[in-house]
Amino acid sequence: MKTVRVPAGWPATEEQARATQDELRGLVVLDEPGPPPGTGTVTGVDVAYDDERDLVVAAAVVLDAASLRVVAEATAAGRVPFPYVPGLLAFREIPAVLAALDALPCPPGLVVCDGYGLAHPRRFGLAAHLGVLTGLATIGVAKNPFTFAYQEPGARRGSASPLLADAEEVGRALRTRDGVKPVFVSVGHRVRLDNACAHILALTPAYRLPETTRRADSLCRRALREATP
Repeated sequence: MKTVRVPAGWPATEEQARATQDELRGLVVLDEPGPPPGTGTVTGVDVAYDDERDLVVAAAVVLDAASLRVVAEATAAGRVPFPYVPGLLAFREIPAVLAALDALPCPPGLVVCDGYGLAHPRRFGLAAHLGVLTGLATIGVAKNPFTFAYQEPGARRGSASPLLADAEEVGRALRTRDGVKPVFVSVGHRVRLDNACAHILALTPAYRLPETTRRADSLCRRALREATP
């Protein structure tokens, strides 16, 4: 397990974190289609905490996009580098995620985050932030719609409806299983929303959540149990 090194100059206050978001948000690339679903590799990242030990663990799991077979995995652990503030969670998670990605023995390809991209009050959630810092194509997939409005998509797998901030589409509610609650997909960086949704459907052959999220969640929980401060 790799030890997390917090980057020099990492924000320490809410004011600094919001200034960083404002600075980086304009670097998000929205006009690239992204890789075709089912090609290359796709990596899931997730984070788990132990507040009593002031410990954060991140996991990165690389899958072959066609077979969904695990190709590689890595974990990283360190101290929590930022307090809990809604809308600024990326500042708690990204150093550990960067360390886990860096520990992989192969390129991650497309990265799927358990969280938000543009579907964020400041339009710069974890997936967007991670994409800008790494240059990787990223997608955010969340279990709930955060503060945004949506109408229920159709009951069949593949049905979708806009996730809206007033009239702005910041993501989509996407049905990945017939009659099961949708997931909430948003662009992170260098992927268009239609393609992001197609990727998530390719990653959900059997369950509501994508295999990237399921595998990364399982790995980081196991790594957290085994981690020492």
